[in-house]
Amino acid sequence: MKRVLLAYFSRPGENYYYGGRTDLKVGNTEVLANKIGSRITCDTYRIQAADPYPHDYDATVQRNFREQDTDAHPAVEGRLPSLDGYDTILLASPIWNVRAPMIMTTFTEALDFRGKTILPVTTYAVSGLGTTERDYAASCPGATIAEGLAVRGEEVKGADTEVETWLRRIRLPVR
Repeated sequence: MKRVLLAYFSRPGENYYYGGRTDLKVGNTEVLANKIGSRITCDTYRIQAADPYPHDYDATVQRNFREQDTDAHPAVEGRLPSLDGYDTILLASPIWNVRAPMIMTTFTEALDFRGKTILPVTTYAVSGLGTTERDYAASCPGATIAEGLAVRGEEVKGADTEVETWLRRIRLPVR
């Protein structure tokens, strides 16, 4: 039996919503991670920024641009998980400016993913998986990057069928 780790980063607060803004008590990626985690047997690790991202959407966008432009590696709060014993790692995050937030690079570069299968999972406004496949291939040498799942943030609450179809397609046993 394959052991699976679902590691995700999500940001609640003011978020993009069909061209406007909405205030989320739970971030879209956390909603999607919960949908996946409730359907498969996996361990879950929540990636949290040591310096939390702002509640304000525009302030978060500006911080993200600065982090991407300077190749910043924001610190992860707490102890990182051990990947020993895991075969499959689901890496879930929003897509900000066509790529996963830089905290995901902090996370992937800090761990050894050799011999693991990585499945990118994203929530997005316009960019789908963005550059996650390419970015994880670069930051996780020796890992296999497999078929990811991208769900539009505004549609994540109703994505049950999409999640189940993807889980069956990638052959992770659904409970």
